[in-house]
Amino acid sequence: MTAPLIDPFQRAINYLRVSVTDRCDFRCVYCMSENMTFLPKKELLTLEELDRMCSTFVGLGVEKLRITGGEPLVRKGIMTFFDAMTQHLDSGALKELTLTTNGSQMERFADDLYAAGVRRVNISLDTLDDKKFADITRWGRLPQVIKGIDAAQKAGLRVKINTVALKGFNEDELFTLLDWCASRDMDLTFIEVMPMGDIGNEDRLDQYWKLSDLRSTLRETYTLTDLPERTGGPARYVRIEETGQKIGFITPLTHNFCESCNRVRLTCTGELYMCLGQEDMADLRAPLRNNPGSDAMLQDAIRAAIALKPKGHDFDYSRQGVDGRVSRHMSHTGG
Repeated sequence: MTAPLIDPFQRAINYLRVSVTDRCDFRCVYCMSENMTFLPKKELLTLEELDRMCSTFVGLGVEKLRITGGEPLVRKGIMTFFDAMTQHLDSGALKELTLTTNGSQMERFADDLYAAGVRRVNISLDTLDDKKFADITRWGRLPQVIKGIDAAQKAGLRVKINTVALKGFNEDELFTLLDWCASRDMDLTFIEVMPMGDIGNEDRLDQYWKLSDLRSTLRETYTLTDLPERTGGPARYVRIEETGQKIGFITPLTHNFCESCNRVRLTCTGELYMCLGQEDMADLRAPLRNNPGSDAMLQDAIRAAIALKPKGHDFDYSRQGVDGRVSRHMSHTGG
C-alpha cells in the first residue's frame, strides 16, 4: 500500500485540491448564479472526516494540499482542519499546505494560517475598481479584500493574485494590475474562464479572453522570457525582463496542460474528480464512513479512482458555442 499513485498515462498524482465547502460569501458571475442552492450541511464531510481523508491521501504519496471552496474560510471551525494537517508538514510527508481564497476573511485568519504551516496563498482578484469589483462578485467589497491582502503579507504569507481574464471587463486593467502587483511584490497569474455550471444570464463565450491575445498585448510593451519553473499546478510562467516580475498563465482552452497533470480534486461531499473538465467521479464518502476502524477500503477506492483518470479534458470554445461544458459549478468541485 506504499506504492505511489500512478495514473494510466504514467503521471504521478501527488497534488490534491480539497473543497471544504460549496458556500461562498461572493457570487462571482463566472462561477455561480446569483441565487445558488447550496448542499445540505449533513451531506458535507465533517472536519474530522476531511482530516482522515486527506491524511490517507498523504499516506499514499500526496505531497501538496490546496484547500479551496467555495470560500474555504467561511467553513465554521476550519482552522481545526488546518491545524490537524500541520502534523504532516512536521513529519515531512506533506511538502506544502496552501489555499485559494477570495481574501474576504483573510484579515481574521492570516496569523492562524501561518501558525499552521501555510506559507503561500492564492487570492482571487479580477479588478481594482470598486464598482467593477461589486459588479463581478455581486456581493463583494473590494476594501475588505485589500485589508485581507495586507494582513496576509503582514503575517508573512507569500501572496499570489489570481485574475480571471474576462473580455470587455478587465482588459483595460492589464497594466494596472501588473503595476499594482509589482508594487506589492506579489506574483500574478491570469486564468482563462472555464465552461462550468449554469451561471444564469451570463454568456461564457462573451466572457472568454484568450490568454494568447493577452500575452501578445504584453509583448507590445515588455520582453517576456518563458520560465521552466513549476509550482505543482497548471500555471506556466514568464519573466518580464524590464521589471523582473513573474507572471503566470493558466490556459485550459488555448493550450491545455493535461500532459503534465499531477492533481485530482476532492469535493466537500467526498467525490473525487480525476479531471476538472470531465463528469466522471468516484465516491469516497461511502468507503470512508462505512469503515470507521480501517482505511484499507478507502485506500483501495482511491487507487481504483486514479486508475480511471482520463488523459485530459474537452474544454473548447468554438465560434458558435462552448464545448466540453460540465454541469457542476466550480464552487462544487473546488476553485
